[in-house]
Amino acid sequence: MGDGLYAGPANRYGVAMLRLTQAPNIAIATLWADLLCEAGMAASVQRQYLAAAAGHLPPDQCLPEIWLDHDEHATRAQALLQQLQDLPQRHWACRCGEIVEGGFEQCWHCGTLMPRD
Repeated sequence: MGDGLYAGPANRYGVAMLRLTQAPNIAIATLWADLLCEAGMAASVQRQYLAAAAGHLPPDQCLPEIWLDHDEHATRAQALLQQLQDLPQRHWACRCGEIVEGGFEQCWHCGTLMPRD
């Protein structure tokens, strides 16, 4: 995750928003913000269009950021994002001998589907 919390501009209620973290890309940023919102923590993605400026601005300044509407959610939000990043990776052995890792449900080598046991 990014470089930590930072109080920033006001939200629609006039309360300062809090930068929670930077995301590596817009897809991950959107996923994280949606997850936080589903957990009852109002969050938004900022800097979502700055990727086009990379090269003209420092690359780390062009990454999308996750901002919280309420700073009292910061500890809970950080814990939730950490849990998401610490999910165990599954792996399984295909009958052809290949070890298939990650979220793949089909062997890349022979096309066999992952066993359902």
